[in-house]
Amino acid sequence: MKRRLFPLLLCALFFLSACTPAVRETTAEVELPVDETKYVALTFDDGPRSDTTSVLLDGLQERGASATFFLIGEQIPGNEDLVLRMAAEGHQVGSHTYSHTRLATAADNTIIEEIQKTEVLLTDLLGEGSYWLRPPYGQVDTQRAGLIKTPMIYWSLDPEDWKLLDADKVTKAVLDSIQPGDIVLLHDFYRTSVDAALRIIDALQAEGYVFVTVEELFDVYGTVPEAGVLYANATKIRPW
Repeated sequence: MKRRLFPLLLCALFFLSACTPAVRETTAEVELPVDETKYVALTFDDGPRSDTTSVLLDGLQERGASATFFLIGEQIPGNEDLVLRMAAEGHQVGSHTYSHTRLATAADNTIIEEIQKTEVLLTDLLGEGSYWLRPPYGQVDTQRAGLIKTPMIYWSLDPEDWKLLDADKVTKAVLDSIQPGDIVLLHDFYRTSVDAALRIIDALQAEGYVFVTVEELFDVYGTVPEAGVLYANATKIRPW
């Protein structure tokens, strides 16, 4: 644990340097499974996008790594082949609403419509299922959460890839902060994030990490997710 904290302490002391630490949303220690395998879930928001998501899927397949994709509904038309490929290759497919609407301030009927429109698209493509939700910006309040009929997934590690747009910095931010059980937030909308994700997988697989879907991560930790609950990882609920 000390080795993992040391890079973060250096970044805090030398904030004018090029080091950019990831944002950790929970510092709680998670209990490792009995076999002590190091599991982690990479998640990707804002896709699918034809050029970047296809490269990511190729890389995941080559590495035998699974991931979770939270899709924006309006991105699906024209990219149906990518969604079908995600499911066929063992990745988890979820919803990021239809138009990336901020649920914490949206009217009830807007929230229901944003979720249902994406679920209809996914159901038409992949069949009936539970398409877990990542609220845009990770924001939803207690009252509105009651409208959500699936588990909601936040994250425990955010390298702010959308801001950095630099594969080297994103890779370093994740590798400096990663812990077993993490849910890592990335965006397959950016080529720099895709490049970083594949580098992260290569580095962590060499350390014995296994890349699973969020649903598989919950299974590993014996967590039964509940509808309308926002999870930071498989053992910690995100406070409102």
